[in-house]
Amino acid sequence: MLESTMMDHQLTLQHLLDQGRTIYGESEVTTFTGEGYDRATFAEVGDNVDRLAAALARLGVKVGDRVATFCWNNQHHLEAYFAIPCMGAVLHTLNIRLFPEQLAYVINHGGARVVIVDASLAPLLARVRSELTNIETVIVKGSGDLSGLGDTLDYDELLAAERPGYEYPELDERHGAAMCYTSGTTGNPKGVMYSHRSTYLHSLAATSSATLGINEMDRLLVIVPMFHAMAWGMPYAGWWVGSDFVFPQQYLQAAPLARIIGDTRPTISGAVPTILNDILHNAPDADLSSFRYIVCGGSAVPRSLIESYDSHFGVQVLQAWGMTETSPLAAMAWVPKHTMGEPEINWRVRTGRVVPGVDLRICDDDGSVLPWDGVAQGEIEVRGPWITGSYYEDPAPEKFHDGWLRTGDVGTVTPNGYIMITDRSKDVIKSGGEWISSVELENTLMGHPKVMEAAVIGVPDERWDERPLACVVCASGQEVSAGELLEYLSEHVAKWWLPERWAFIEEVPKTSVGKFDKKVLRARHSRGDLDVVTP
Repeated sequence: MLESTMMDHQLTLQHLLDQGRTIYGESEVTTFTGEGYDRATFAEVGDNVDRLAAALARLGVKVGDRVATFCWNNQHHLEAYFAIPCMGAVLHTLNIRLFPEQLAYVINHGGARVVIVDASLAPLLARVRSELTNIETVIVKGSGDLSGLGDTLDYDELLAAERPGYEYPELDERHGAAMCYTSGTTGNPKGVMYSHRSTYLHSLAATSSATLGINEMDRLLVIVPMFHAMAWGMPYAGWWVGSDFVFPQQYLQAAPLARIIGDTRPTISGAVPTILNDILHNAPDADLSSFRYIVCGGSAVPRSLIESYDSHFGVQVLQAWGMTETSPLAAMAWVPKHTMGEPEINWRVRTGRVVPGVDLRICDDDGSVLPWDGVAQGEIEVRGPWITGSYYEDPAPEKFHDGWLRTGDVGTVTPNGYIMITDRSKDVIKSGGEWISSVELENTLMGHPKVMEAAVIGVPDERWDERPLACVVCASGQEVSAGELLEYLSEHVAKWWLPERWAFIEEVPKTSVGKFDKKVLRARHSRGDLDVVTP
């Protein structure tokens, strides 16, 4: 065997920290306060990273310990993103929108000894403080109601007592760097432990033009929560290449986001469709001309939303696909060089093209691998250097197949690698032995001008076993009948897909990360709580 003479360089986040704070020391981090903005350079943030690492070490945090964060998207959360893993501990970002029992489970299962919390979120953490078996120290940033948290330490005072220049330990690239938990739509949330190596490689991929294409000239508006799949990798990738950051904290409604965008002129952002819909309908005069593009994911992006941003704002919305288990970048819907005679929009409405570094296949119910012909439909499975191979202290063998992660998404793949997800495996509607795509029905319905949101679930049917029930939220100030929507649908989908059952609701229930929560709708239907009509 001919051995390489290349250096055995450990791929750790310490390299990213050093690169950002030195080469791009003048790049800027801006945090919206609700009234104005706090600003700091990368060099200043880097000094705070050192101080935080030193403070945590003084508190007894050692290599391998977990340190949790319960924070909005802001500068000190970014400081924790680097200080905790670079000192050899593991960053555990906590989902602030979990139900109390799930939050307590995640904190206890993750094993954090220390938690950093924003004062504005302290009452949420206080609800479960008595149930947290491992937490020894609570560090609070800001002022507010801290009752119920017990003894706390002040973030700013801790950092003020330390000096920059912390001596970081040498780490193995396979050492745990950070962990996130899935949103727990079924059963308890599952933990995903990201290594330094996986995060390093994912960050490198995020700077590629095949994915996010982040570079020094960009200003990133980080809307995706930093507790959700590491904000889609933007904080680490952006820091590494010197992109400016804009953090909105809790100000995620249309009006404050429109103000932030107008004031700071970001070039890239990422958000779930709900956020983009809110801006479109409630801040239609927003000036989004600074954007190169906005990446949208978390759930299927309706064609109507992509077209509306094109025509109304002149901004390109690009779909991305992934999950907590994939770090999350796995596919991105850039338009291919060879469009094969199809309009560009037909490529952009697809889920995305598998990105370099990720292997992907589709399998049928018995595990057989299906062809990439754009027709064969099966469960999507992936593997790669930033794809999890197991859950943290939870084997879940049903989620893995021959070294591949079973994603639970069902879809097709074209010969040139474009995925079109037709459903989640648990949401597929099987009617008379044939599949109906709830995703396609939803996206088509949301193309109707009087529809704000639509979710489709399968319900029992004596003749066909299962049939679709369309749950519709009307746009503000609009009314629409089931018959009108049925006529509209009949122009776009097969006749046997057309729902016989309809329910008009005030809001589609959502998970803690903004996805449609269809299990809630199914439960409401089972209890008879939905007012179902037939046209």
